[in-house]
Amino acid sequence: MMNIYFSCSLTGGRQDESVYMTIVGHLLEIGHDVPTAHLAHPQVMDLERVVDAGEVYERDMAWIEACDAVIAEVSTPSHGVGYEIAVALKRGKPVLCCYRDGVTVSKMITGNDSKRLTLCTYQGTEDALTAIDDFLQALPGA
Repeated sequence: MMNIYFSCSLTGGRQDESVYMTIVGHLLEIGHDVPTAHLAHPQVMDLERVVDAGEVYERDMAWIEACDAVIAEVSTPSHGVGYEIAVALKRGKPVLCCYRDGVTVSKMITGNDSKRLTLCTYQGTEDALTAIDDFLQALPGA
């Protein structure tokens, strides 16, 4: 079992919410700890609205520090997700960025040649789950 930080767009848009829910559900189902699981839920904006910005920052940075890997769904542009990816890579965490085939993703992500960064395009959610499983199985200690 690993501690997986799941990152996805909140204020940038929630059109991929069903994908977020499927990914998080899959990670939990196969036995991983996902401290950010609440980000996939439709009520997340109501939950996060009452938390101070400083608290969110401190909480999320602690979660990234404690995680074994980061999985980010990056189809919807998000300053926060990009920031989390950069912090995770700087701290030596393996990161998987998944995005829908045909979506334009920032060149700051697609042009990054870090050995710890894996990119995956997917057509259907099953493709994303397969890529996630492959990514996790390839990690040391998996």
